[in-house]
Amino acid sequence: MTPRGGQAFGPRKTGLSRAACTLLFGLTLATACVADTPPSPSPPAFDLVVSTEDKSIRLWLEQHLALQRYASLNDLDDTELSRLLLDADVQVRDLLATLGFFNPQIAWTQTPAEGATAARRVHLSVVTGPVARIAQVQWQWQGDIAQNEQALTQKQEIVQGWTLPEGEPFTQADWTRAKTQALRQLLAQRYPWGRMVGSQALVDATSNQVQLSLSFDSGPSVLLGPTNISGTAHYGSEQVQRLARLPLGTLYSQSALLEAQQRLVTSGFYDSVFVSLDSEGPAQAAPVKIELKEAMRQKWVLGVGVRSDSGARLTAEHTHHQVPGLGWRSVSKLAWDKQLQSAGLDLLAPPDSSLWRWNTSLKLEQEKLTGFLVNSQRWRAGRTQLGERIDRSYYAQYDAAEINLDGLGGQQESISGNYAWTWRNFDSLPFPNQGLGWGVELGAGFTLGNQKIPYVRWLSKGLFLQPLGDKAGRLSLRAELGGVVSKNSNELPSTQLFLAGGDHSVRGYAPGSIGIEQANGLVLAGRYLATGSLEWQRPITVNHQRSEWESAVFIDAGTVTNATQQLKARVGMGVGARWRSPVGPVRIDLAYGQSVHKLRLHMNVGFTF
Repeated sequence: MTPRGGQAFGPRKTGLSRAACTLLFGLTLATACVADTPPSPSPPAFDLVVSTEDKSIRLWLEQHLALQRYASLNDLDDTELSRLLLDADVQVRDLLATLGFFNPQIAWTQTPAEGATAARRVHLSVVTGPVARIAQVQWQWQGDIAQNEQALTQKQEIVQGWTLPEGEPFTQADWTRAKTQALRQLLAQRYPWGRMVGSQALVDATSNQVQLSLSFDSGPSVLLGPTNISGTAHYGSEQVQRLARLPLGTLYSQSALLEAQQRLVTSGFYDSVFVSLDSEGPAQAAPVKIELKEAMRQKWVLGVGVRSDSGARLTAEHTHHQVPGLGWRSVSKLAWDKQLQSAGLDLLAPPDSSLWRWNTSLKLEQEKLTGFLVNSQRWRAGRTQLGERIDRSYYAQYDAAEINLDGLGGQQESISGNYAWTWRNFDSLPFPNQGLGWGVELGAGFTLGNQKIPYVRWLSKGLFLQPLGDKAGRLSLRAELGGVVSKNSNELPSTQLFLAGGDHSVRGYAPGSIGIEQANGLVLAGRYLATGSLEWQRPITVNHQRSEWESAVFIDAGTVTNATQQLKARVGMGVGARWRSPVGPVRIDLAYGQSVHKLRLHMNVGFTF
């Protein structure tokens, strides 16, 4: 007897040929062996072909049509296929309606299979017709916003910021996004308990017009009440309130709560912070809840990484949040790679009521530049104030640098008073899409040693991000200018002068490789710096969805000189990729240095300005 299924003794199971099977089991088994030969594969039920005038619509239909799930079946008869096509016709119209096409011309045709191994062909032809457009947008307001004149500006901003105005094409996705954005604008200020009570899109398929109506209930205007803090153990509630800066009676603002949360997180004293409004409280004094988890008093962080310019890098960092007897926070850092070795200590006092903090620091470095070593140290003491948009600091600083180079040996020293100011206005961090940042550093001092030569040092930097649209990405424009005014810059420490090149300067060149070129090929720091960069960043889409990656094309230029009339820019250009990683923006660039005729890889993590 042949075993059930005809598989047990066949060549597919044993690996024997048909002749071997007959020889081993006799003539009675030959029939079983022959029957066990793999059958020819059955053709699929049908092949679906979609034709439209727009490739993106064709891909959209191919991706979402449920009919595709039945194409691989091999036992689908004509009756079942006809029923499926009726359902698919309805789905096609629904899918096109979400894109704003309410009068499409749809045609289905079937082509019989040509041969036993071929599949039937189902052809879908779509002519979308004109897209429906917004004819009218009607707004209805309830709650405090309807009669509060102080909220008039907020109401106007919601209406003016509406992303589906009259004349715009209608799509379901745009309609959903527009409603979400309008509600966010309502909740962002004054009205945290607001809600959308109704929305409707009336479609006139004959005229391809859509009338939109929206109704919002703002609820009452809310003022901040007492702060309820939980999770404090070592650092006290007073410090939390100083950092949060949410005084009683302040008009509710979502950004104010987020900024308070950010201040607490970036202070370093807390591992996690959650700031929220208590919805059960009264509108005229709504309690603010601050839930936090304090950071450990001491922690070690060890790191292993790679720098594109100097290879493997080892780092170690120790933080003590309350130095015994002082109460300040200390951060000790060590870093080593083949180009740069550094050690540093920062001491930072708790903030006062205005968020100003005393700080002092020490930093020792040994850096290998173009053909020589620089050993330097920097001592600093002053006060600093860190904000969401503006950072300020003023400090006294001692600098010393020693260059191991014939004719320039010995140590140069200086002491100076400095002021630094940074302003940031970006839409989101650490992944900004648009905005502007500007920073200025001003310092004045004199050299130490045999000659006391006064000098003035200044440095200005800027970053401008301009979006070009969802698909076109954004432009990034970066610039940096600096200068030192002194009778004799040779007496200044090299760390008070300028060099260019590297990841954050002119890509395509090594760090510190753009400066004052000497006859022997060495590059020294100079008195004036000018760098700039223009970059086009575009999102990378996968299956019509925006991914976490972006492409970039850029051109950088920069120079360092001792005389402004001798400016000679070094140019670098290239391509790169950007990744929105969990730890922040990751930038990978391949740049060509026009002056050195070499390609150079640059990698960087994080957004700082």
